[in-house]
Amino acid sequence: MPQFPPLVRKNATDATDVREQRFRIRLNSQQYTFSDMENTQENSASQNPTPADDNARQAADTTNAAAQQPQPAPADAAAAPQAAPNEAETALAAAQAKITALQEDFLRAKAETENVRRRSQEDVAKAHKFAIENFAENLLPVLDSLEAALADQSTDLGKVREGVELTLRQLTGALEKGRVIPVNPVGEKFDPHRHQAISMVPAEQDPNTVVTVLQKGYVIADRVLRPALVTVAAPK
Repeated sequence: MPQFPPLVRKNATDATDVREQRFRIRLNSQQYTFSDMENTQENSASQNPTPADDNARQAADTTNAAAQQPQPAPADAAAAPQAAPNEAETALAAAQAKITALQEDFLRAKAETENVRRRSQEDVAKAHKFAIENFAENLLPVLDSLEAALADQSTDLGKVREGVELTLRQLTGALEKGRVIPVNPVGEKFDPHRHQAISMVPAEQDPNTVVTVLQKGYVIADRVLRPALVTVAAPK
């Protein structure tokens, strides 16, 4: 509220001054009323904005928000396009390193395969070359016995026979060590894979039974070295 000057009465007869004071009071009262009306209109306008005011306020808010947002630094903008090329170069380098490692592994495996193949060929060649080594070593005692028998000048036939039997046992043992087994099929069924029939003879045995063995056969590890020469019982 505005402060009004106090009403001062000097004299009852001073009517002019009294009227002037009353006029000033009324004038001040009207000014106060006009000021209150202006403030009321401004408050009403702020509380009930028009569409134009809303648009203006939104535009101002948008401008202020855009101004307040931080602008990207030039370095960041330049680094973004370079990120993809760097990743591609890294992936390419990794792929090339992997290719190099695979090539080295392939060459190493190839060299190992060649070494294995060469060693296998050498082993086969040695096996072919020295396969008879053990067998020949077992035959050497037989050779020594035969040479000793020839060097003996004895006329004792019993002693000579004994020496021959000993030599035969040595030879048979050497053959067995070499897996050479004699075939003596007397009384067995005739087997064309292991026997060779010389003739058919009447016999009490069943037909196709080996009657006599004219010459022994030999096999080595189930492979026939020589078939046995036999005679076979004829059909009745």
